[in-house]
Amino acid sequence: MSRNKVISTEDILSTLCHSVTEVLSSASGNTISYSAMVQKITRTCMRPDIGCFVLFDGGFTGLVVTNFTSQAAMEIYGDYMNNMGMPPEELAKSHVSDDVANVLGELMNQIVGDFTNKVREQLHTSITQNQPKMMAINKQVQISVDTTMDRPQARRVTFTTQNQNIFYLELAMDKTEFIKLHEFDITEAIDPDDIIASTRAKKQSAQTKAQNEPDIDDDFMENLGL
Repeated sequence: MSRNKVISTEDILSTLCHSVTEVLSSASGNTISYSAMVQKITRTCMRPDIGCFVLFDGGFTGLVVTNFTSQAAMEIYGDYMNNMGMPPEELAKSHVSDDVANVLGELMNQIVGDFTNKVREQLHTSITQNQPKMMAINKQVQISVDTTMDRPQARRVTFTTQNQNIFYLELAMDKTEFIKLHEFDITEAIDPDDIIASTRAKKQSAQTKAQNEPDIDDDFMENLGL
C-alpha cells in the first residue's frame, strides 16, 4: 500500500508565503523574498511601525499578522503607487498616513484572497476571512484568536524587499494535517487580467501581421504596368 501524502502546518505556511511574495512582487514591480528559516513562536503580536491582522475560519481556524517597519511600508507603498501612475510629489511622506494604511490594507486583502483560493484548490477545503485593517502603532500589541484552537501553533517568517527593508508575517493556527487519500488534479485559478492581456496581445499581433502583409491587388496591378 502506498503511503498517503501529508500536508502539515509548514506546508500551509509555505502556501501563504508564496501568496505574499506573488502579490507584493506584482504590485510593487520589485522582488519580495522570504527567509528559508521559519521561527516557532509562542504568541502573535502586532509590532511597530505599521501592522495588520486577519482572522480566518472554516476548514481550519487561524490568525495572520503582518508587521512592517516604516521603511518597508513606505517602499512597498511608493512602488505600488508609482506603478499605478501616481506622481512622486503626490505620495504620502509618512507611514502614519491614512493613504499608506489603505494601500497596504488592500494589498493584504489581495494576499489573503489569493491564499484562500490556493487552499480551496490544493487542499479541497474552504476558509473565510475578515476584512484586514492596517494601523500604525508605536507599542507592541498581543493578538489572539477568540476561539479555542486545537493545539495551537505559531510561526514567524522574515521577508525582505528589493531595498533590503524587512517586514514579518506571523501565523497562528490549529495543529492540523491534511492527508491525501488519492491523487487529484489541482485546478489553477483563472486570472481575468491574464485573459484580457492574452486577448489584447493576439489582437495586436493580428493587426501587425495585416499591416505587414503586401496588398495582393496592388502587386497584381503593378505587374500589369497599371
